[in-house]
Amino acid sequence: MLRTLTLGLLAAVLAASSAAAEIKWDMPTPYQDSNFHTRVARQFAEDVAKATNGELKIVVHSNGSLIKHPEIKKSVRQGIVPIGEILQSIASNESPIYSVDSVPFLTSGYADARKLYEAQKPFLEKKLAEEGLVLLYSVAWPPQGLYTTKDVNTVADMSGMKFRTYSAATSRIAQLVNAVPTQVEVADIPTAFSTGRVESMFTSPSTGVDSKAWDFLTHFYDLQAWQPRNIVFVNKAAFDKLTPEQQKALRDAAATAEELGWKISEEEYTQQKKILADNGIKVITPSPELLNGFKEVGKQMVEEWEKSAGADGKALLEAYRK
Repeated sequence: MLRTLTLGLLAAVLAASSAAAEIKWDMPTPYQDSNFHTRVARQFAEDVAKATNGELKIVVHSNGSLIKHPEIKKSVRQGIVPIGEILQSIASNESPIYSVDSVPFLTSGYADARKLYEAQKPFLEKKLAEEGLVLLYSVAWPPQGLYTTKDVNTVADMSGMKFRTYSAATSRIAQLVNAVPTQVEVADIPTAFSTGRVESMFTSPSTGVDSKAWDFLTHFYDLQAWQPRNIVFVNKAAFDKLTPEQQKALRDAAATAEELGWKISEEEYTQQKKILADNGIKVITPSPELLNGFKEVGKQMVEEWEKSAGADGKALLEAYRK
């Protein structure tokens, strides 16, 4: 009897010890399961669990199901959740450093976008650290193009169009082309177009496919205007509670996720444009007039961004332009 009780007590202690060793992190993300950012996040979570032998389990909550996109960064900062993913530029009202990737026509293609990220990274890590956050990885969206419900041949054709905005940068674009800005989150895009709330938007081929854009609009202008990035970050207090081995596993998995994400993004850029075209959307190379008009908008926004970002902004752009 005593031996049985001793074995039972030992089993209970071991079970409690095992349970105590397991850490579960809820990770809110903004996009649906089919989106490549979400797929990368899920692979990242699997890699972390495998590398830590199940000691650290990250549960991905997609499509704003746990916390809505605008509240994710604040929730991680406050420790409501330990880790999260956002579109970096959604935090642009907090600091211009968060919006440099969304300044139109500062980059042109993946090599430029990666170079801008490397130039921005130390400034981004510094800004996040000031808020008690640690950057894990960042992945670019495919280049942004212009979706519309009608022909647009020059910037002047945008005047008066209802234009979807989701950041300070897109709101400024609307202002500079005399469009009518309307705040719309990703999940609400189909309804916004179908009900006439918006007639145009800048977004990636990936989001166009995810939202089945062919159901509610007709044109995609392949402007390659900019490549916004998502960032995944962790609450520093939560990170510091991990063992050194767990921290290394987390960072290693993050580095793998970053490389995977950029690779998939580039592949998707080509694949998703084809899907748009196969479903009846006119995929159009923009006219020189339209392209040059938007480049003028971009030139002005680069100057405005540099002025607002001060010394750090100037240093960041100098590093990028080397």
